[in-house]
Amino acid sequence: MSNRPTKPIRTSRLSRMSQLGRLAGGMAGSIVTEGARRWRRGEGWDLREQALTPSNLNRLSDRLSQMRGAAMKLGQLLSMDAGHLMPPELAQLLARLRNDAHAMPLSQLEPVLAKTWGKDWSQNFQRFSYQPLASASIGQVHEAVTKEGQHLAIKVQYPGVVQSIDSDLDNVATLLRWSRMLPENLDISPILEEAKAQLKLETDYSHEAEQLQNFRTLLTASTEFAIPEINAELSHPNILAMSFLPGKPIEHLETASLEQRQRWVQALFELFFRELFEFRTVQTDPNYANFLIDSEQNRLGLIDFGAVRAYPTDITDAYRDLFNAVITNNDSAMADAAQRIGYFAKDIAPNQQATVLQLFKIAAEPLTQTGPYDFARSDLALRLREVGLKLSLEQGYWHTPPVGSLFLHRKLAGLYLLAQRLKVKLDVAAIAKPYLSHLTVKN
Repeated sequence: MSNRPTKPIRTSRLSRMSQLGRLAGGMAGSIVTEGARRWRRGEGWDLREQALTPSNLNRLSDRLSQMRGAAMKLGQLLSMDAGHLMPPELAQLLARLRNDAHAMPLSQLEPVLAKTWGKDWSQNFQRFSYQPLASASIGQVHEAVTKEGQHLAIKVQYPGVVQSIDSDLDNVATLLRWSRMLPENLDISPILEEAKAQLKLETDYSHEAEQLQNFRTLLTASTEFAIPEINAELSHPNILAMSFLPGKPIEHLETASLEQRQRWVQALFELFFRELFEFRTVQTDPNYANFLIDSEQNRLGLIDFGAVRAYPTDITDAYRDLFNAVITNNDSAMADAAQRIGYFAKDIAPNQQATVLQLFKIAAEPLTQTGPYDFARSDLALRLREVGLKLSLEQGYWHTPPVGSLFLHRKLAGLYLLAQRLKVKLDVAAIAKPYLSHLTVKN
């Protein structure tokens, strides 16, 4: 395991605001410099193009990564929402924020543990690894063995994250608007509000523990999946202690047999349809590190339940109708289902609606094909981007659908990318068919 870079976390609002102030200053200087270059070449002033230089994009990505918390979460949400509508350079750099957080140094970790567990906390453990296994937007994970010999994964929340949520998100949104890095007509207010609500929920590790236990119950009969068990004594709202699940992130299957690759990707697609249409509760984070292949036990470990979302019956029914309409190529039924979900703005023009329906058809293409769909040879992602850019740039349509839908996009897109990366052929239509009937058994 390689050591992750560490950087102290700014915990006060003033210090975090000053970081963004320095970022804005650096970006402004770069914009002026690029503008001067354009002037010398006889080109006009274009604030958006001057803001989207590689140096500015790297400044933004690096600073949000260092800040973690709310600033990083907004970058993640924007990359999953407007990934097909943003300039490719910005979408790519924002996507880096999903896995690019710095770890907090021991000088900050130790006080967090002492405040929660008491100054003699180390006496509870035979071993506690200070080097984190993973670090993300709101916390990092450490491996430990208790005095009684229980092998644990312990998620520790970064200090100051909860207190900085609202101000960080508002400040970063202002910066993105000011720099013209976001299209002028894109209303990110719903994303902002959802980011605040989602992050506040994710910072409550007691809630995540409840969701984890819920999934343990829902999948209690499954032999394919393993879910950690909570250590209630060591868990607190800012620390989550779970049984340690061995295994490697699922992308390590790249070197496995085709049979193994297809088996586990199919298992995740089946789980997605069960979550949406049977459980009506979806773990929406498709990060590969959340799916651990345990080759010895021949099972798939599921970890990280902070991004679990519940979906009401009327919405899951509308998605069922939407999928069925795409499969049968029924544009009228497709438009009706999309309207019920909230994909259309009130003033949407006919050509814009037609393009949105085209996006649905492309996105659901694996469900419409009879027999295995070859993800490795598919250019689905490229076509989605082309149609999305046409919708946003040529047709001027910037309607943000309900944020719950964005999280579903994120999960399904993550599964598509995994299937493409592992070069599998999968009969997605056959996998989905049992769940697309209105006779599906519901809880």
